[in-house]
Amino acid sequence: MSTTTTPPPSRLDPEAVPRRDVLGLAAMASAAGACLLALVGMLRMPKAAVLSSPSKKFKAVLPENLAAGEAFVPPGRSVALFRDAAGVHAISTVCTHLGCIIKPNAEGFECPCHGSKFLGDGSVTRGPAPRALPWLKVSHTGGNWIVDEGAPVPPGTKVQA
Repeated sequence: MSTTTTPPPSRLDPEAVPRRDVLGLAAMASAAGACLLALVGMLRMPKAAVLSSPSKKFKAVLPENLAAGEAFVPPGRSVALFRDAAGVHAISTVCTHLGCIIKPNAEGFECPCHGSKFLGDGSVTRGPAPRALPWLKVSHTGGNWIVDEGAPVPPGTKVQA
């Protein structure tokens, strides 16, 4: 019969880490991670998360070759400007149904989202748009036209040059 004896542990061998110590270290690591993420969130707070939008008032220069009754849509704006013998007027190109940007066509305007159609004066010819397009305030200073997208005016309001 043989007996095997295990040698005594060396003092250089690492000690076994108890289970409670492992769980404690994991909890401390997750708390440190949560604090770090909270700090990152706090450092982002001074910066506004809102995108700046362009001013509601803007200057527009009408092309010289703009025909009477033809729509001119300034780049980056949701407004159509018209010139005729009676003066200049502006109509919003935001559909009154769900806010899509409408496109000019030969008869007036058409909504690419749901098919509403409008005449050149903004009145609805085919739904689902519930009301006409709003006319917007226009003023004239020198060679520029100033359009205020935030100021609706009664339909038919035109400004002489």
